[in-house]
Amino acid sequence: MHGVPAEAARVESAIKTGTSLGIGSDSMEHRVSVAPMMDWTDRHCRYFLRGFSPRVLLYTEMITAAAVLRGNRQRLLGHHPEEHPLALQLGGSDPDQLARAARIGEDAGYDEVNLNCGCPSDRVSAGAFGACLMQQPGLVADCVAAMRAVVRVPVTVKLRIGVVEAGGRRAALAATSTYTEEDFARLLGFSQQVIDAGATALIVHARKAVLGGLSPKDNREVPPLRFDVVQRLRAALPHVPMILNGGLRTVQAAANELAWCDGVMLGREAYHRPQVLADLHRLVWPADAWEAPSRSALAERMATYAAREIASGARLSAIARHALGLYAHEPGAREFRRLLSEGARAPDADASLFSKAAQSAEIACYNRPAPA
Repeated sequence: MHGVPAEAARVESAIKTGTSLGIGSDSMEHRVSVAPMMDWTDRHCRYFLRGFSPRVLLYTEMITAAAVLRGNRQRLLGHHPEEHPLALQLGGSDPDQLARAARIGEDAGYDEVNLNCGCPSDRVSAGAFGACLMQQPGLVADCVAAMRAVVRVPVTVKLRIGVVEAGGRRAALAATSTYTEEDFARLLGFSQQVIDAGATALIVHARKAVLGGLSPKDNREVPPLRFDVVQRLRAALPHVPMILNGGLRTVQAAANELAWCDGVMLGREAYHRPQVLADLHRLVWPADAWEAPSRSALAERMATYAAREIASGARLSAIARHALGLYAHEPGAREFRRLLSEGARAPDADASLFSKAAQSAEIACYNRPAPA
């Protein structure tokens, strides 16, 4: 760990000078982004992920417009300056509420406002937002127009390639096994309406959403991926940035799709193996002077952050849980996860736990057998 504090300071400085593109404009750089994920992409997670690239676009968890208007805004919208570029994802279906929430988000410093039209969970559908809104393109267009009327930052929409209602798993499998011309016509019609209303980019999860019959986890895995549908939509709407989401787990897979789409959005892979973001940064922005930091430097960065947050009342476990993938696929990964996960729950644990866990992982990496 010799020299790590100095490297951590270099990382901190590099991240601070990373360009936050598109603030106050109609465009954002979407070449690589991390998906909004409920219960995962909170402010601690986003701060951690920022260490892997100064340019990857990060999204909040979905926050309902009603919560923004009535809840604790500092708790809901508070974020660290280093999280930028940063987008706020809103859930809702009331144009007036969404407009007011979007304005609050812009005033809070977010670089983009995104409307969730892709989440298929029963909880979301019951609230009249998420994927079920794809069945009401006129209403979504009204929501987008209302937000665009009151903010200067870009307003984008996250959607699926289609929505089906099914009464059980077997029916869901049948409903998602094909993609018809009628399906595409509905997708194109929905997309055109929200674009006409002012949406500046579409983020498309390349699966159908099933309302009823599949769990949220199954909705991410069971409906077939149809990148070809998104590619066709991109060809039909060439003037609109089209961001591809769904099933992208490797740098090579992302590179293959970046040959035709405007950007890629990663979800759980970025959370569980965040090093992929640094690898993608090198691929997408090879001319950048920024260098990917070492894992030990990133651990030191989180130790410094955690000390500040704990002093303000945060729990170490709430921060540490997002960093368990720091050494993913490295020889010391298991020991790092164990020490960080178990140690964060100890009553006497403090921010130095990050450094101790990283030191243990580094020793395992140093002692790994040489390749045959």
